Amino acid sequence: MKLKRRNGPRAIAALLLFAMVQIGLQIGFAEPNETTNATPLPQQVVARLTTRNNQPITVNGLSASTGASILTGATIETNADTSATVNLGPLGSLDISPNTKLVLTYDDQGNVKVVIVVGCAVLTAKKKTQGEIETEQGSAGKTERAAGGVLRACFPATVTPPSTTPSTGGGGLFGLGRAATIAILTAGGAAALTPLFFQSNPSGSTP
Repeated sequence: MKLKRRNGPRAIAALLLFAMVQIGLQIGFAEPNETTNATPLPQQVVARLTTRNNQPITVNGLSASTGASILTGATIETNADTSATVNLGPLGSLDISPNTKLVLTYDDQGNVKVVIVVGCAVLTAKKKTQGEIETEQGSAGKTERAAGGVLRACFPATVTPPSTTPSTGGGGLFGLGRAATIAILTAGGAAALTPLFFQSNPSGSTP
């Protein structure tokens, strides 16, 4: 009986110790994992549009102006009087000339690609970004991911010259050009007036 009484408190103490250990483990598992939460999340790229004088352009067939979000895969088109810039945040920026149509794609891994359908564009890629410009003729250039860089490209094969562009052809009389035509007509008029001048000379005598 004495042996059982001696072992009783020990058993109770062991049970209490075991219960405390279990509670401590549960509390430990319930605490947030600081190491996991400290892992930085990839930065989300949000592209923003800026247009010249806040004039609207066309994005995916719809009107868009300064402040609009440009999603990856967007088709962007400017008119004859408006240029635009797409701010790609940590990736860089894209400057779009008037009379340009292109497709812009980008991702969070630092890839930017511009496919020019017609017109001109300048892609500025920051460090850790690989930029590329393509046309129907293939790649127009790539930047190095480690250094970044600037790419400029145009695809003018299907661009129609503005109607206000001065003509380089001759034109005028017999295709000699406007200036030559005026000179010829001026000289002809002077020659036509010369006989009249001599006919009206009062001192002239019959040769």
